[in-house]
Formats: sequence, C-alpha cells, structure tokens
Amino acid sequence: MALSNASFVHRIGAGVVDLASTVGQMMTLLGRILQRSTPARFDRRELLRHLEFMAIESLPIVVVTALFSGAIVVIQAAPVVQRFGAEGLLGWGAGFGVLREIGPLLTALMISGRVGANNTADLGTMVVTEQVDGLRALAIDPLEYLVVPRFYGIIMTLSLMTVFSDLLALFGAALAGQALIGLSMHGFYNGITGGLIEFKDVAHGLIKSAAFGFIVALSSCHFGLATSGGAPGVGRSVKASVVMSAGGIFALDYFLSFVVP
Repeated sequence: MALSNASFVHRIGAGVVDLASTVGQMMTLLGRILQRSTPARFDRRELLRHLEFMAIESLPIVVVTALFSGAIVVIQAAPVVQRFGAEGLLGWGAGFGVLREIGPLLTALMISGRVGANNTADLGTMVVTEQVDGLRALAIDPLEYLVVPRFYGIIMTLSLMTVFSDLLALFGAALAGQALIGLSMHGFYNGITGGLIEFKDVAHGLIKSAAFGFIVALSSCHFGLATSGGAPGVGRSVKASVVMSAGGIFALDYFLSFVVP
C-alpha cells in the first residue's frame, strides 16, 4: 500500500515536472518568435497564404458552430423568459452570453481542432522528414519562414473568425427566438442595442479571442517543432497540442473573466 502511494506521488511529481518543462520550452520559443517578428525578418507572403488557408477554409465549420450555438442559447433561455414575461430581455441575455463567452470560446475550440492540429501535423512532418534541417542547410531560418507566419496567422484568424462567429450566432439566436416564442427580429436586436450591452462587452470577447489565438498558435508551433519518432511521433504531437490548447483556452478563459472587466 505504501509502495502504491509512493508510485502515485511519483507520477504526480513527474507530471508536474513535465508540465513545467513544456511551459518553459514554450516561453523560450515565444522569445525566439518575438525576436523575428519585425516585418523585414519573416515572410509576409507566407503569412497571407496561411491566412487564406486558415481563415477562408475554416468558414464552413465556423458558420455551422455559430448558428447552432446561438440557437441553443435561446432554446435554453426561452422557457425562463416566457415564465416571467421578460421576452424583451431575450436579446440582451443571448447577446451578453455570445459576445463575452460563447462566441470566443467555441470558435477557439473549433480553430484549435482544425487549424492548430493541422499546423502541428505540418511542422511535425517537416521535422521528422528532415525538411527543417534542409532549410537550415540552405541558410533559411525555419522560424522566420515557417513558424512566425503561422503563429501570427492563427492569432489573426481566430480574432477575425470570432467577429464573424458572434454575428452569425446572434442571427441564429434571433431566428430561434422568432420560431420558439414569436419574438420579432426587431425586438430581439432592440434587446442587444438598447443600452444593456456596452462596447466593453464586445471588447471583452475580442480580448479573449486574441489570448486564445495566442495559446493555440504557441502550442501548435511548439509541439510541431518538438516532434520526434517518425509518423507515430507526429500523432503524439498533434494529440499533445490539442490537449494543451484546450486546457490553455479554459484556463485563460477563467482568469480573463476576472481580470478583464
């Protein structure tokens, strides 16, 4: 029994040490990325190419997620507002939840699963097939050419997709409100624009989206570059990247909810 307890404590301690080591390596990578972040040092054409892939090709999943998430908010809230005769507050409730929480969070998880995982797989494949070493042999800095454009591309993509997702989620919520309780589109949007929702609520969600993009970008780049062990190693890196990104997103969401008014 004592041996079992010691083994359990050992595993917990090893996990904490591994997490601290991973965070330290990610911070080191962040410093190297920031050193190469001047426009003259990274490939801007690569940034535009990655933005096209990350943002435009992510639109279908963002559209579906946003429309249904907005409708789900109204489905849950509609019985309550009907019970108290507060149908006019449905727009405010849905808008407040979508703009500050649901829009940034769900969009970040979708982008993490699609863009972040793909970025990790791309970089990991380049590492195990020695393409990254080939770039170094040609005197091309892999961070400037591969990592920095992807890092900023993911942050910009998530910020843009959050704005798009917020608008679609509110549209889906308005349609659901009209279908379920007969609240007109005009009445729904009056609840959003009537003064109860302020610009700081919109800014709160946008700040969160930028922070979520940062953690997704940093996690995917780190685990991609740290890949080893051939094709199975790429799979392990993708799994670790998705888990770290999701955990980081929820942890940042918790702390930013207190820090950002």
